[in-house]
Amino acid sequence: MRVLKFGLVLLLWVFAVTAQAELKFPALTGRVVDTAQMLDPSVRAQLETQLKAHEQATGEQVVVVTLADLQGSSIEDFGYQLGRHWGIGQKDKNNGALLIVARDDRKLRIEVGYGLEDRLTDAQSSVIINQVITPAFKTGNFNKGISDGVAAMLVVLGGSPLDEPAPAYSTDEQQEQGDFVERHAGLFIFLVILFILTISVCQMLGILPAGRGGSSGSGSSGGGGFSGGGGGGGFSG
Repeated sequence: MRVLKFGLVLLLWVFAVTAQAELKFPALTGRVVDTAQMLDPSVRAQLETQLKAHEQATGEQVVVVTLADLQGSSIEDFGYQLGRHWGIGQKDKNNGALLIVARDDRKLRIEVGYGLEDRLTDAQSSVIINQVITPAFKTGNFNKGISDGVAAMLVVLGGSPLDEPAPAYSTDEQQEQGDFVERHAGLFIFLVILFILTISVCQMLGILPAGRGGSSGSGSSGGGGFSGGGGGGGFSG
């Protein structure tokens, strides 16, 4: 039985390694790797200058890559593997980020290293993709979508987060909760008093011990690596 389990694990590992080996990644030739030729040369040069300046000033490495397709892989897995293959960001800080656009698959994603996740969060990445890049892509303006997306990423990394839309249901739920309390104020107060009295009586009878102040928490630490965090989406022209 143990031999069978070991064989299955080994087989899965071989499949995983084979699948990874089949992915062909473009060479990291600069801060803009436009293999799908989605950018005009002037825009490509402007982005290259912009990203190099940011890297020299902060040490943070942001790279734009356009691909014809994802070679049958998900954009999440492809982006993660590409980030590791290229070694984006400083090794000891993991401060790299990728803006990935798959032209034929109509997918895009912002892949973020651990060292940038405190600013370029999943929520911020989603805002950039859904509110900045995708609207331009839907009109066929890839130059604007990518340029504005990069600009937004650098603004966020500079410490100025973009406004995140509030959940559509939050206001309605808060209103309903407020209306309920207003309509049943007497019942609400009675239940609170009853709860307090019940706790007090139980403590007096020794059924429930008195509480003591304190705190608890948990933490974790781990080695560095290129994170799979970020936001993704699709677009259609």
